[in-house]
Amino acid sequence: MVIKSFLSKRKKFNEIAKGIKEIKIQGARNIAKKALYAYHLIPTKKSKKKLLSLRPTEPMLMNVLNKMDKFSYEEILKHFDEAQEKINKKVFKLIKNKDVIFTHCHSTNVVNALIYAKKNKKKFEVYNTETRPLFQGRKTARELRKAGIKVTMFVDSAGQIALTKKQATKKVDKVFFGADALLKNGVINKVGSGMFAQIAYDNKIPVYIIADSWKYSFKKIKLEERDFHEVWKKLSKKSKIKIENPAFEFVPRRLINKVVTEV
Repeated sequence: MVIKSFLSKRKKFNEIAKGIKEIKIQGARNIAKKALYAYHLIPTKKSKKKLLSLRPTEPMLMNVLNKMDKFSYEEILKHFDEAQEKINKKVFKLIKNKDVIFTHCHSTNVVNALIYAKKNKKKFEVYNTETRPLFQGRKTARELRKAGIKVTMFVDSAGQIALTKKQATKKVDKVFFGADALLKNGVINKVGSGMFAQIAYDNKIPVYIIADSWKYSFKKIKLEERDFHEVWKKLSKKSKIKIENPAFEFVPRRLINKVVTEV
């Protein structure tokens, strides 16, 4: 029975690790929660090292696993919901009726805060990006639409059109981004965030980073590069076409109006 139980835990651990690596599990918060559960199943140094290697640009993953030394699994899980509740109330105050809010990729903190605002009678709509090459923006669009929020999706390269009231779009009032890492001099978020933040800055559109404080890091963060097959699945190495597929980029503090966390 003991061996059977361990094998069952190992199987689940490997499923979670694969899901994180292949971005079937996405979003810093979701990655951290799933990794926490996996580590809870097999709490060894080897397990921790394996989980930390899966997504190097995720300090929340590291922070959560490190907190297992001082806090129980249940206490850490409780933090996620309590932090989200506080973030929701702060974001609610930022949103005005008839706002058009622009967002990029998928952020659990952002999506939950917008759904909270909708449930509490704020009237607004969202412009979001498809977020190539893995189309995480579709997840955002589906979740917001399910909550009754009006959503318009743009191809990534139409960011300037979306943000600056061109070609029949409305003027964007504010930008909400999540973050994979909070740093002293800026944030790291999905690639494209820097470009959109610069366009917003040039057009005097405020940019807000909405993220759990556990994403903060004092250390230098490695920016993850993903496999080129995500961009061009059937491209042969013999083609000699080089493809760059950066997953994240740094957004400097000067482009950001405020960082909204639970603290």
